[in-house]
Amino acid sequence: MHMADALISPAVGGAFWAASAGLIGYSCKKIKSELSDSKVPLMGVVGAFVFSAQMINFTIPGTGSSGHLGGGMILAILLGPWAGFIVMASILTVQALFFADGGILALGCNIFNMGFWTCFVMYPLVYKKIVRQHHSSQSKLFWGSMIAAVVGLQLGAFNVVLQTVLSGISELPFAGFLAAMQPIHLGIGIVEGFITAGVVAFVVKAQPQLLEITIPQADKSPVSIKLVAASLLIAAVITGGALSWFASGHPDGLEWSMFKTSGAEELDTPDNAVYDKSSGLQEMTAFLPDYGFKESEVAVAAEETAESWPAVSVGTTVSGLVGGLLTLALAFGIGFLLKFKRKIPSPAVS
Repeated sequence: MHMADALISPAVGGAFWAASAGLIGYSCKKIKSELSDSKVPLMGVVGAFVFSAQMINFTIPGTGSSGHLGGGMILAILLGPWAGFIVMASILTVQALFFADGGILALGCNIFNMGFWTCFVMYPLVYKKIVRQHHSSQSKLFWGSMIAAVVGLQLGAFNVVLQTVLSGISELPFAGFLAAMQPIHLGIGIVEGFITAGVVAFVVKAQPQLLEITIPQADKSPVSIKLVAASLLIAAVITGGALSWFASGHPDGLEWSMFKTSGAEELDTPDNAVYDKSSGLQEMTAFLPDYGFKESEVAVAAEETAESWPAVSVGTTVSGLVGGLLTLALAFGIGFLLKFKRKIPSPAVS
């Protein structure tokens, strides 16, 4: 659900840049009081895991479409809403700048769509409420994760439709685009719900104190992130380095919906200065565009002709490992700076 610049107007892009920047600033302010020695490195590790997991598109049977993990609920549940939103912003920024996944102008929209609804709406209003009311039930923990992930993705998909309508994208009329986007993202959301519930179940068993809400039987000993962090880091390396070869070749839910509505999986980017600057910046920074090495047009054409599955590729492996490392460094760095700033005493007022 990474929007390209062609799907939004500069006004809508700018508005959601401002909204997302404001939410990031607010999250940074809120998180200072709760940052612990364990949460800072966990921000980096969980961010690397979600980045790698997003590289794997899974086929939605009977549709000719695919989807990938959003990860917003995993971030919110394991890190809390404030840190979760900051890490989601870190993931999407790395993807847009270095891998040309999602537009620079559309970055604010993507952060809002994939982070706001999960971290600030579904986590407190659905997941947290279900788990608090039924904290002794493992089934309620599962259903809390499932429902929050599914509805969160539905709200994000609906926001994409609203953003294109507000941008005046005539190729994607509201009714037709909505009719395509919501059902396909329901299927994607169900898969994401199972993945989210699985990750939460693992953490509850391995180290329940890491969760914002813990089951009452949880051991109250000091929190250690070693097992969970090591497991997620290993999963990130394996997923980004090798499992990414097995990603589905079908168009993702957004591209599929665009094709069903307009007959094209991509729209032409308008020719004006704002889009040109955004595209030019991305071309300069994206050293592994589309999660692979930059190649000549002849080489790309030859590769497309000889497509195979699994798509074993050194470029994909390097992209998964480098992207995970960059995300880990950015999320950890933000957490460390916030924690360090909190420790600096305020100057005395004479």
